[in-house]
Amino acid sequence: MKKILFIFILFITYSCTENKKSRLISQYYEGFKNSDFNQIRSTVSDTLIITEGDYIMTYSPDNYYDHFKWDSTFKPTYNLVAIESQDNTITTTVSVSSIRFKFLKNDPLICKYKFAFNSGKIIKIENLDCIDVNWKLWEKERDSLVNWVKLNHPELDGFINNINVQGAKDYVKAIELYNTKD
Repeated sequence: MKKILFIFILFITYSCTENKKSRLISQYYEGFKNSDFNQIRSTVSDTLIITEGDYIMTYSPDNYYDHFKWDSTFKPTYNLVAIESQDNTITTTVSVSSIRFKFLKNDPLICKYKFAFNSGKIIKIENLDCIDVNWKLWEKERDSLVNWVKLNHPELDGFINNINVQGAKDYVKAIELYNTKD
């Protein structure tokens, strides 16, 4: 009987922990939806690691805020499609539409992420896969824009590597100029 009670308590504790993690992830994405960095900030630890393939980016709250502002410039719309709990990890599917993704002809961008937690905060977000993305088309559109800007608007050149608000504004301006070039 004690074993059954112990297993039941473990199950309840595990279920509550998984629900808290799911709510934390929902709150994280609601912060993006609401353009509310303070809501996002309350869900992440003082050090947040985001991985995308071979790229590992480590953020403090201040430089994650800079990333948030860069991303916000493209007017994204986030939609949390699914949250799955499996083997003590949480995986999400997220759909994002934005000015940038529309230009790159991969809108919405739908990706799967795996979340890691410590002390009730998100410490790591790993991009597992982007579903149905056409990377060749993405690269073609990006390269066309970069090359056109070099020739026609050199004052905006370098926007693609400038991951701050001014770089994002230049990126949006380059898209607008490119789309009205004819």
